[in-house]
Amino acid sequence: MLAQETVLEKLREWMEDLFEIAPEEVQLESNLASDLDVDSIDAIDLVVKIKELTGKQVNPEDFKNVRTVQDVVVVIQNMSAA
Repeated sequence: MLAQETVLEKLREWMEDLFEIAPEEVQLESNLASDLDVDSIDAIDLVVKIKELTGKQVNPEDFKNVRTVQDVVVVIQNMSAA
């Protein structure tokens, strides 16, 4: 399983590259929609990055309830552990 800090650092890189969000804005408690302006279309780009990192297809059910950066971290950790 990937460490939480490792996953968070990777997410910060992706958010900066994909959405021009400053890394310091990406905190575990950050809400993707209201704090970071990540919409459903942006989420697809994020899912592609997760697949690249884990080598696994993201189950839409797992991602349906994702609201915060912490939620994304947990999904990635679970996928990397499986």
